[in-house]
Amino acid sequence: MRVTLVNCAHAAHHTTPEAVIEEFRTLRGWAEGLRDAGADVTVVQGFTADADYVRAAISYRFIAGPFTPRLRRWHIPRRLHQEVVRSTPDVVHLNGMLYAAQAADLRRRLPDSAALVVQHHAARPRRGPWSLVERIGLGAADGFLFTGADTAAPWRERGVIHARQPVFEVMEGSSHFQMRERTEARAHTGTQGDPLCLWTGNLDANKDPLTMLAGFEAALADLPGARLVMLYRHTELLSEVRATIAASPRLSAAVEMIGAVPYEDIEAFYNSADIFLQGSHREGSGFALVDAMACGVIPVVTDIPSFRFMTGAGRVGALWPPGNAAALRTALVARAREALPAQRSATRACFEERLAFDVIGRQALDAYQQVLTARRG
Repeated sequence: MRVTLVNCAHAAHHTTPEAVIEEFRTLRGWAEGLRDAGADVTVVQGFTADADYVRAAISYRFIAGPFTPRLRRWHIPRRLHQEVVRSTPDVVHLNGMLYAAQAADLRRRLPDSAALVVQHHAARPRRGPWSLVERIGLGAADGFLFTGADTAAPWRERGVIHARQPVFEVMEGSSHFQMRERTEARAHTGTQGDPLCLWTGNLDANKDPLTMLAGFEAALADLPGARLVMLYRHTELLSEVRATIAASPRLSAAVEMIGAVPYEDIEAFYNSADIFLQGSHREGSGFALVDAMACGVIPVVTDIPSFRFMTGAGRVGALWPPGNAAALRTALVARAREALPAQRSATRACFEERLAFDVIGRQALDAYQQVLTARRG
């Protein structure tokens, strides 16, 4: 099967095709997972200049356009779409529910024998006049990929995804991180804790660090040796977080705020930790969680659709209701009192079974085959 992955946007700081491929780890991993599953894969990527690049038996075609690095909703990258058609795909995989008008234009250009699949990332259905554009444009798709079927519910409810359009449960990306020895990792990061908890999320209302801190503070009564390391980039609630920690002697002694860490150094922090804390109210998937599970960090995360899917409905770790600090305390204490090595191994096994790139490749290829059969049948 010939599969063409379409990625319209790139970061403005990218100056070479190699830099794009290196930074877009998920796009690269997805393409390689499909290749390993038996697909013939081409990636068509928006960029500032035309270029062809081959890596690991995958053809990357970079197409210059007037709208890079990022498309507006109404921008149609005609040259990029023409290149997609020239790749003679059986299936076109369009990255992003944001690109409804672009999906409609691709469908118009593609032969009837080619299927169009759209992958959801973090977008939510729009309101106002553009909701009609979404319903019409995304109505051109043969199917959708979501991190868990429940994540697609808002799109179904708004009528953007029609009853005739199937939704397939496929994680939107994975991690190349590996589970490593805790003692060595902690020697590298200088962290300790019994248990050592890790937060890697923006300090914003959606990630809800204040609820997480309230639950962690309450758990310290039962887990006096627990420590929490916080890694973060965006700092919308930084002053509130610092004030909360400063006002609590327990938190002041147990929480280390580190801030931003280069991605290549984060793996050591994951491998230092026993338990991963996340307080999100909503997510398209959860790349921090998938990195954590790849390193065997036990998830104690909110009970939202994507996290339910990723953890096998709480088969590993624990799920707690968003905004509920008392429930977080109960979940954290329960996980910390169970044997940590066995839980870490189970977490890594769950990652390998549900979230690794080779699994994603097989699941995606199966979804492509189903929509292709339906279209040609």
